[in-house]
Amino acid sequence: MLETSARLLRLLSLLQAHREWSGAELADRLGVTPRTVRRDVDRLRELGYPINASPGTGGGYQLGAGAELPPLLLDDDEAVAVAVGLRTAAGQGIEGIGETSVRALARLEQVLPDRLRRRVGALNAFTVPMLRGPQASAVDPAVLTELANLCRDAERLRFEYRALPHSRTDSSGGTPIGPQGRRTVEPHRLVCTERRWYLVAWDLDRADWRTFRVDRITPRPPHGPRFTPREPPAEDLAAYVSRGVSTHAYASHAAVRLLVPLAQAAERVSPSAGTLEPDGADACILRAGAASLDVMVVHVMTLGFDFEVLEPAELTEAIRTARDRLSRALGELPRRADSVPDR
Repeated sequence: MLETSARLLRLLSLLQAHREWSGAELADRLGVTPRTVRRDVDRLRELGYPINASPGTGGGYQLGAGAELPPLLLDDDEAVAVAVGLRTAAGQGIEGIGETSVRALARLEQVLPDRLRRRVGALNAFTVPMLRGPQASAVDPAVLTELANLCRDAERLRFEYRALPHSRTDSSGGTPIGPQGRRTVEPHRLVCTERRWYLVAWDLDRADWRTFRVDRITPRPPHGPRFTPREPPAEDLAAYVSRGVSTHAYASHAAVRLLVPLAQAAERVSPSAGTLEPDGADACILRAGAASLDVMVVHVMTLGFDFEVLEPAELTEAIRTARDRLSRALGELPRRADSVPDR
């Protein structure tokens, strides 16, 4: 009986870790016959686990969705990760997640072994989340889950995309779009920052990779068909999205050398405000975008670091204009006749 119970738990763990298994693969992993696998699947079904089976050479077993959520099987590290994630989920840009996280965390901690409860308790007690800036528009958790499932299952996604009224391009700097548009994409990955969620996907109409803000996505099922995943646009998708939302989405681009180490600059520059790359031990290069070069001057100045302009040359002239304007405000230069706006 003990051997059977242990095998059922192992089978359940395999089904939770992979989208679909063939009977032969499961039998090989468990060291039993395909007939034993079929009997064990029936036992799990009796316990409430919805396991789908498809016949034929291309068929197999898949853990499906049921009317109720059966118990999940988590190892020690997974349990700690889930508990800590629930603890810090409130305020992370997912609509209505705070109260739900508290309820789920209470249930999880109730069944955690003492050794894991102590680990989670220490992390919760001595960790303080730091969120910079106001919270962005909340994301519907149902939409987030739907997108994650489509990425996992490699199914096409159809949705309405709502751009900001002043937006000229999507966040990867591609083809101009209007305030509302129907899109069909092959979803690849979800990327989250401290304030927003983004979907990286292959846009079928534009035949190129695009990045979409999830809070502007309204899914329009039915979805599908399945597709063969493409080579991603970059190995580091976080850096790819950062470049898109901090630089390519804007009309004006610039590169400046910050005269501080990269680690120090990273404390002031978030991934949504620009990308950083090392330039020796005591400097780094910031690449960013803005609505205009005047706005770029303000952005760089408020960082509080000495810097050198790399490009464009027009940014240097914008800095001179700002310098003269500040000097006149301080009375160090005479005020220009054309500096007073018409009334």
